[in-house]
Amino acid sequence: MRTLLRRLLWVLLVVWATTTLTFFVTAVLPGDPARLVAGPSAGPAQIEAIRRELGLDRPPLFRYGLFLRRLVHTRGHASHQSCQPLVWGVHVDLGQSVRFRQPVLGLVASRLPRTLLLAFAAVCLQLAFGIPLGALAAARRGTWLDTGAVGATLLGASVPTFLLGPLLQFLFAYELQLLPLDGYGTTPLEHAACLVLPALTLGIVGSAGFTRLARSELMTVLAQDHVRTARAKGLGEVAVVFRHGVRVALGPLVTAAGLELGGLVGGAMVTESVFRWPGLGQLSVQAALGRDSPLLSGIVLVSSATIALLTLLVDLSYRWLDPRQR
Repeated sequence: MRTLLRRLLWVLLVVWATTTLTFFVTAVLPGDPARLVAGPSAGPAQIEAIRRELGLDRPPLFRYGLFLRRLVHTRGHASHQSCQPLVWGVHVDLGQSVRFRQPVLGLVASRLPRTLLLAFAAVCLQLAFGIPLGALAAARRGTWLDTGAVGATLLGASVPTFLLGPLLQFLFAYELQLLPLDGYGTTPLEHAACLVLPALTLGIVGSAGFTRLARSELMTVLAQDHVRTARAKGLGEVAVVFRHGVRVALGPLVTAAGLELGGLVGGAMVTESVFRWPGLGQLSVQAALGRDSPLLSGIVLVSSATIALLTLLVDLSYRWLDPRQR
């Protein structure tokens, strides 16, 4: 329990630090968000009115204090029209988006499940590609199968997502016309079809790390005494590798999968932009280009909290998977 409480305190510290850094970086960057909102034909008086309406005429430190004060409070306030109730009468307010003129919490909450879905599908594909190839390379160490498995994953990882994504679009959407080019769709079946290409892009790029990790772990496990005993009893090689090898190596693989899942939650911006997947990555690009400080701070807060909590769950699952840790 002490370990869990200490890790939760670290989660709060990480979320506060990343959100604070993002807030002040966006506050001191050159450019005027009020001018972007008003448009090129707006006059100085109109721009100044929008600046006062958005609170941009206040110093950054004052705006930061206001952001923290209204972030979590016990009841709604007339000036906090973007409040959302949480539990036990506690309200959360991430402010209002400068660009979209909507509550930040509602925008982030609508995009987060889509990003989590894409990240989870991508990690599942990375494991589906990486673990069998790593097991094959470890079982046939030093042969052409070992070299080919590792080389194939390294080749896939060397291609950037902004190049691999359009290549997959050209092959499966334009030439073969099997999958949608981009977008999100309107029905569950269309959602699933639109998910395939972006998840496949991230799955191919990220599978190399799991292949190398699985190969390294399995090479160590397959040299241990219990594996030699299983072979001496006449157990087949496939059963030896997957029953006595992969199961023992699951701890590091689960740890890597959890960290990769957290990284994709905050780092799939390029892939989401290429495939027009309406997640947090695409929204963060729009917020950065529009100098939307409240929206960008809200995205970073939610993303960092999600990543930190996923890391905590990975640590707890590692202790559950490996009896030696207990």
